[in-house]
Amino acid sequence: MTGTAPSRQSLWVIVALCGLSITFDGYDLVVFGTTVPSLLDEWNISPAEAGTLASLALVGMLIGALLVGTLTDILGRRKMLLLSVAWFSVSMVLCAMAPSPGWFGAFRLLGGLGLGGLMPTAAALVIEYAPPARRNLTYAVMQSGYAVGGILAAALAIPVIPGAGWRVMYLIGAAPLVVVLPLAYRWLPESLEYLVLRGRRDEALALAHRLGVPLPEPQVREDTRRWYGGVRELVTEGHRTGTALLWVMCFCALLTVYGLNTWLPQIMRAAQFPLGSALTFLLVFNLGSIVGSVVGGRAADRIGSKPVVAVSFLLGAVSIVLLATRPSTWAIYLLLAVAGHGTIGTQNLINAYVTRYYPAAARSTGIGWALGVGRLGAVLGPTIGGLIIDSGAAWQWNFYLFAAVAVIGLAAAGFVPQSPSLAAERSSRRERADAVAVKESAS
Repeated sequence: MTGTAPSRQSLWVIVALCGLSITFDGYDLVVFGTTVPSLLDEWNISPAEAGTLASLALVGMLIGALLVGTLTDILGRRKMLLLSVAWFSVSMVLCAMAPSPGWFGAFRLLGGLGLGGLMPTAAALVIEYAPPARRNLTYAVMQSGYAVGGILAAALAIPVIPGAGWRVMYLIGAAPLVVVLPLAYRWLPESLEYLVLRGRRDEALALAHRLGVPLPEPQVREDTRRWYGGVRELVTEGHRTGTALLWVMCFCALLTVYGLNTWLPQIMRAAQFPLGSALTFLLVFNLGSIVGSVVGGRAADRIGSKPVVAVSFLLGAVSIVLLATRPSTWAIYLLLAVAGHGTIGTQNLINAYVTRYYPAAARSTGIGWALGVGRLGAVLGPTIGGLIIDSGAAWQWNFYLFAAVAVIGLAAAGFVPQSPSLAAERSSRRERADAVAVKESAS
């Protein structure tokens, strides 16, 4: 969006509603990891089979993320977010009622479709409305809801699973039906960029007036108005190399995020920590990502996303390797907090980077495809982790694997070329600043 951001009140309503939605996405991420020991016991399945169950939700997310660009063109960003929240919430109720591993996996697969569409839509909305000079920070604040959801799942699991059983954890995950949907339906605005691109200028003008912002005038080719236009934008000459490297970064970050969140409690139990301590480690892991995301978002606004993402990957790799040395308990907490930033926090920063890397017409498609390809890594993370545990290999090998993947992500981040869209945005901002300076000096 060109021009100024919406009023502070309107902006934070958008950030709060998207962040609240993302909170339950984060809850879903961690809830499976907290219930894995219970599933292993109740259904007498192996760790490899549990890894497959975890991956089914991620397959659904992959499909949902790839479809989000096309569906958003039909429904709009606001309706897409509402549909995604409702869809995955209903699936959580079905998971709580699942009579067998097969049905549980099917419901997780269906729920993944909604989760896959949620994050790209929320990302595009927040980046659109965020102040240009604070986009990374604003996005990081919203995306921190993801880790808050993970913390909520880990904290609730400690008393709920022993007292009420694992199924209650999934019922709690359906709370967006009564917490998020009514508020979002009432207060969340549609994307101005979407309305303008679809030719609904009168609606866009009325909304812009209500929010107190200028009407965006995105300059797009005619083919970006078609369903495949956003996808074509990703592979144009100016974006092609960056697109491939951003996909590699998402693949690596999501492999480590989902691998560790799924298996961290079980890995720490294999290292002879009790279940309560293992779940506390999961809580610290997610808490670290909140602090890291906000600090990293502020740094990215000042020096750019690329170096901050690279440093985050490096911190993740180093902290994960050090966890394999089984340090003292206080050091484990510190390393897990840093690893939380180096994995979940890194992915949060990548999301903001990807969403800004493309022009307005391709934002939802760009982040949707990046997260869709990244879900391949998310699928592999729990599966590979389960296979390593099932093989009888030492528990440290999961940490070695995830650290190596973070190093690959670091290498990809180092080679991402400058985005033509970001370069044009910076040039336009400088021209506006120069024009203001000339006007002030003339007066």
